Parts: sequence; structure tokens; C-alpha cells
Amino acid sequence: MDWDESFFSRDAVAVAADLIGAEFTVAGVGGSIVETEAYLPDDAASHSFAGATNRNRAMFGPPAHVYVYLSYGLHWCLNFVCLPGSAVLIRAIEPRWGIGTMRERRGVSRERLLCSGPGRVGQALAIHKEHDGLPLGKEPFQLRLPMERPSLAAGTRIGISKAVEHPWRFGLMNSPHLSRKFPTHAADEPQ
Repeated sequence: MDWDESFFSRDAVAVAADLIGAEFTVAGVGGSIVETEAYLPDDAASHSFAGATNRNRAMFGPPAHVYVYLSYGLHWCLNFVCLPGSAVLIRAIEPRWGIGTMRERRGVSRERLLCSGPGRVGQALAIHKEHDGLPLGKEPFQLRLPMERPSLAAGTRIGISKAVEHPWRFGLMNSPHLSRKFPTHAADEPQ
């Protein structure tokens, strides 16, 4: 399904849930988004919590743009900007297009290991700082929303030390491509 900027001009928690099942590619390489996490401006775990900086400038820009940051000095991580100061981290993708290219970039052959984690997504899709601030609606990006919401799993975010109690991590129920399994209950609506 097509989308416009209004899809991202909403609460990042709702957007994170609605992105599950979306098809996303960078220069033709990508797949279906199967795991996301939401980050809000008043969220102590968010890069925007202390206000705008050169590093997080894209988070305070217009919705439907990309925010890219370097995690632990190693991995470029991909986020979609929502309302000012909020974004959705793309945690995992089910590879569908350009799998050979992903294998070369990642140096692994097992499909499960190509995009199951935000650092792996960044490496498989060749995300770099140059993508930071670019609009999602233009090349090299292509995003197509799902026609209907798939069965969701929800749980607390992972890999953070602050605001760990928020159930703002969403995933495709029972997907083998998740970065980490969810508790065994479904999430019909974002919490």
C-alpha cells in the first residue's frame, strides 16, 4: 500500500506497530520489516531526550525521513523519523530482494543472520551516515506498507539500559528473522 508523510506524522509507537510487514528496500536490496522499536522525545532511552544535537538533527526534522547513527562505533543503525524528536528503529528485516548482495556485505550465508538485528540491517542494506536526513519517499529508498496488519508480538525494548519497561518493541509473530524472540502473547493494538 502506498503512503504519504501523514503516516509518519503520528506517535512513533503506533508507527512502529504499523510498519511490521512493510516492504522496504535500499537501491533494490531489502525485504519485509519484521521487528521495530519506538523512541519518543520524553523517553530517557531516546537519542532525542537531551534535545537536538548535530548527531540527532534528523530526529528533529520532518517526518518520513531517515535518521542514521553509529552504534558502539561499529554499526550504522536505520531509523524512520516520526513526530519531532521521535523515531522508529528498524531492528530486523526478512530478506527478500538482493539476498546475494546482502550475503556479500555481511560475509555470512545463513539467511537468518543477514538482517536479524539493527547492525545487521545497516550492514546488509549498506546504510551509512550519508543516508542520514534523506527522505524515505525518494531513491534509494522504497517503502510499501502492508495491505492489512499481520499478527504482532510486542514486548519491552532490548539493548538499552534506560526506560527498559516500555513495551515499544514490535515484531511479526513467530518470524524466524527476529533479532530476539518475544514473549508468547500477541499484541492486537500498540500499548
